[in-house]
Amino acid sequence: MAVSSDPKTFNEIVASETSSSAVTNMLFEGLTTTDAFTLKVIPHLAASWQVSPDGLTWTFHLRPGVVWFDGRPFGADDVVFTFNDLIYNPDIPSSSRDVFTVDGKPFKVQKVDDLTVRFTLPVKFAPFLRGMSQPILPKHKLEGPLKAGKFSFTWGIDTPPKDIVGTGPFYLDQYAPGERLVFRRNPHYWKKAGNGDVLPYLDKVVFLIIPDADGRLLKFLDGQLDHVDLRGGDFPLLKPLEAKKKFHIYDVGPAFGSNFVAFNQNTRANSKTGKAFVDPVKLSWFTDVNFRRAVAHAIDRPRMIEILANGLGTPQYGPMSPSSGFFYDPHTPSYNYDLDKARQYLAASGFKERSGRLYDSKGNPVEFNLYTNAGERTQIAAMVRADLERLGMKVNLLTIEFNALVAKLMSSYDWDAVILGLTGGVEPHFGKNVWHSSGQLHLWDPRKGAWPQRGFTPKQASPATAWERRLDDIFNQGVQELDEDKRKVLYDEFQMIAAEQLPVVYTYLDDNLFAVRDRFGNLKPSAYGGALHNLEEIYVKQ
Repeated sequence: MAVSSDPKTFNEIVASETSSSAVTNMLFEGLTTTDAFTLKVIPHLAASWQVSPDGLTWTFHLRPGVVWFDGRPFGADDVVFTFNDLIYNPDIPSSSRDVFTVDGKPFKVQKVDDLTVRFTLPVKFAPFLRGMSQPILPKHKLEGPLKAGKFSFTWGIDTPPKDIVGTGPFYLDQYAPGERLVFRRNPHYWKKAGNGDVLPYLDKVVFLIIPDADGRLLKFLDGQLDHVDLRGGDFPLLKPLEAKKKFHIYDVGPAFGSNFVAFNQNTRANSKTGKAFVDPVKLSWFTDVNFRRAVAHAIDRPRMIEILANGLGTPQYGPMSPSSGFFYDPHTPSYNYDLDKARQYLAASGFKERSGRLYDSKGNPVEFNLYTNAGERTQIAAMVRADLERLGMKVNLLTIEFNALVAKLMSSYDWDAVILGLTGGVEPHFGKNVWHSSGQLHLWDPRKGAWPQRGFTPKQASPATAWERRLDDIFNQGVQELDEDKRKVLYDEFQMIAAEQLPVVYTYLDDNLFAVRDRFGNLKPSAYGGALHNLEEIYVKQ
């Protein structure tokens, strides 16, 4: 298999990007998991659970016999430690804290006995069980670094692999920066196949670190990779080679991860210099919903899908993927490619086009910088720039390294517009860190300090707009509503507001495409889990 970049950390709690989570997902497990087909929550490290009639007290019975890689038993102490000492620790930069805080209050997590844990919730929390997929970490390995004030820097990429201890089906055996990660079969793994076989079947799994998609594709065609994620444009190249090269291409529908354009709507100033984070002229454009709607109508999504994805994609207008199932609302407003309508929105706010250039109502030419991280999003960014220039906007496309981009978004706030992507999912509440005005990833107008211990400064004290206040209410109410139909009404409204107000302007969803060698058995690909969600069950055919 391949990953696009080196991990930044092996510490699951502080990991904040996919290059790290791709590794930690191999090593650590939660009490529950999601069935890749039904999307229902099923037991994992917890064998069973009960809930009190009022929905506030959940008691988990942990699987007996589960051990960490080093042979130490897994138990209730580890669960309590993960939540009370790590996730809820204000000195540790964990985005999970947003998800497990309801009404501003944490869960009360208590050990009942070695294999029983009780969670007491301050209020009802509808996605509680799905949230219990939160990976559990070993107290016996991490309590020392925590007490020494070094937890956030523990299990960095310079850590000897044998020191990283999880319960997953594979342990990290080798890490060669810029080259590969090698995982070996965990001989103590708890899970068994339906026929009683001890899992996992595979003895070794190798992640090659290959930054560019073309390089990954060539390695696959050369036989050095057994699995590769595909872009739509790869399909006509690979499809004729399936039989000869002995692989199969799977298309399991729209992906969950999104790409979008966001504009900086931060109305505040640097407390040290007094200088506004955003040029007031540009801010007047970015905070104008007519401007954002014009941008949405100017993006030619079908052409983008045809050119960049070979037609294998779906236009996106709202925050949830059609693959999300029950909570996806197909009735949110759409923004078809329509330059006339885009110009109508601009005219409504006083913008005028003269000699091919767009000017605002005060005569300022519309020009701004559009950032993205160097890589595959540059193609999307280039097409967005071309689309917006048809309206007379001058867009300066700037590609920078991902960490530098994150610093602009979360620390210096020195940016105009950005093209970025976020992973999606089944449960709307897990987007709270983006959509709630206090969320750590509320990037278009951060309300509070994301990670103060990293020098990120406090922001506004309350939602900046009425619609953001309504989104706060929806997320606060939805998380406590146990009736699924009533929850859907709330989250349909969330999707409607997001599509109407457009704090982010979505582009399109790729089809979830991948190719896998024919020599592997027990593949069960799905839109939610991809090709390898059941990696421990996959085997090499004889």
